[in-house]
Amino acid sequence: MLAEYFPILLFIGVAIAVGVLPLILGKVLAPHRPDPEKRSPYECGFEAFEDARMKFDVRYYLVAILFILFDLEIAFLFPWAVVLNEIGLFGFLAMMLFLGILVVGFIYEWMKGALEWE
Repeated sequence: MLAEYFPILLFIGVAIAVGVLPLILGKVLAPHRPDPEKRSPYECGFEAFEDARMKFDVRYYLVAILFILFDLEIAFLFPWAVVLNEIGLFGFLAMMLFLGILVVGFIYEWMKGALEWE
């Protein structure tokens, strides 16, 4: 009966090894002198090791939400493109309606100035 659980135990063992082994090797083999260039502001433009409760501009979140919205649009386009021959004209028109609604939303954002960064 325990032989049935061997693959699960093996999987758990490999998962723990894959998760823990790099940590141990990193502590043993990594240099212990932090590079000041790695601690400098890179993408976000502020110091990386400050108070975690600092305030962000609302526009940062707005741009992030808009990116996620239009990124999810692509997630719907790929499966649609794969089955386009099977769903026919109705599927094509449904996707054009979907894209039209997104384009209207994009134009609305553009006119409101949501995409401009000062």
